Amino acid sequence: MTTPKGEIKQLKDKLSSLKRVRRFIRWGESVGLARELRNVLQQIEEQVDDPQIGCELVANFYTTDRSVFDRCDDSSGHVGDVYRFDAQELFLSYASHYADKNQLAKLVLKTSLKDDYGIRDALLNSAAEFLPEEQLRWLVEQFQKLANTESDEFARRHWHYQVESLARQLKDPQLFEKTRLAAWGADLPTAGKIDIAEAYLESCDEHTALSWLEKIPQTENYQREKQDKLLLNIYGRLGDSEKQREAACRSFRRQRSRLLFEEWLVITGHAQHSTLLAEEIQVILNTPLLSLTDAAFLTDMEQYDAAESYLQARAEQLNGDYYQHLLPLAETFESLSRPLTASLLHRALLDSILLRGQTKTYGHGARYLRKLDLLAKTISDWKEMKPHAEYAAQIKQTHGRKTSFWARYEKR
Repeated sequence: MTTPKGEIKQLKDKLSSLKRVRRFIRWGESVGLARELRNVLQQIEEQVDDPQIGCELVANFYTTDRSVFDRCDDSSGHVGDVYRFDAQELFLSYASHYADKNQLAKLVLKTSLKDDYGIRDALLNSAAEFLPEEQLRWLVEQFQKLANTESDEFARRHWHYQVESLARQLKDPQLFEKTRLAAWGADLPTAGKIDIAEAYLESCDEHTALSWLEKIPQTENYQREKQDKLLLNIYGRLGDSEKQREAACRSFRRQRSRLLFEEWLVITGHAQHSTLLAEEIQVILNTPLLSLTDAAFLTDMEQYDAAESYLQARAEQLNGDYYQHLLPLAETFESLSRPLTASLLHRALLDSILLRGQTKTYGHGARYLRKLDLLAKTISDWKEMKPHAEYAAQIKQTHGRKTSFWARYEKR
């Protein structure tokens, strides 16, 4: 069905109007703007059947990016998502039926030339879904020419990035490597070496991928987790179980968690569960410096006695500023009827709030103190901790002038 010219003109006028609006859209209004943009795309989808016209209209939609983003606060990302996902999906639906692939490639190139907001990359990053290799290679040549004639380093790297995207889609790691080296020169940062290794691994060239990772010094911790994940994959494909175990162990010990422990067990064998867990518990208990991730690991593995010993021995290192870690631990020990450790953690949370003296957090602090009052009733042996009465008297003496806090506490 052919779309009437009048309807096409209306759609083009609608897109043009988006470029003319000057009213600033505040953060709270961005959802409304995103809805308006989606409505424009929906109109195109409902009224246009012709793939060529559809692609041209969606490409035209992308060119509204500067006008739209210059006049709105899109901190929430609602507006950007319309361009990255909704518009991309609609373009793909038309492009897959666009017969003239040469013309389609030219349209993608034209649309990509001015991408000040990094939004139009959505089209190029999905080009392999609607363009055959011949047109993808043609786009590579065009972006290479743009990079070679560009004097500004930032802009030149932008064109190189486009080539890299196409190289990954083409499964051409040599092109990716050549482009990354052209962009950064001999002084390639760690991230570049990892990306090149990843490109080779995607093309099932494990040996070259490994050679690039081996260029990174063992002391380099940047993106170490990603390095180890790649190594796990590479050694697994190469059948090097010993190296794979080493990588899994390294990854686990960098930030202990139940998930990483289970991944390690898959490689070492589940028969080693008890032995490995006992060894790790001992390592954790023998390490003087407090690690809240280690404490969380012990509780996740239901090693509550070890977790209590670990936290109580390092009580002076507890910092309530890390409430996102401490609060779940405190709630866990409270639910397990282990009030001493629960009190220890709630005290750290309360001390942090009182030291910072921010009234907006006093409500939480008052709740923690009331919680401490209740927990104290169930504790008969305070061990190395001050009894609750002494602790309460101390904070009253130190923070007695924080009347706003005490008013919240006394409001039962």
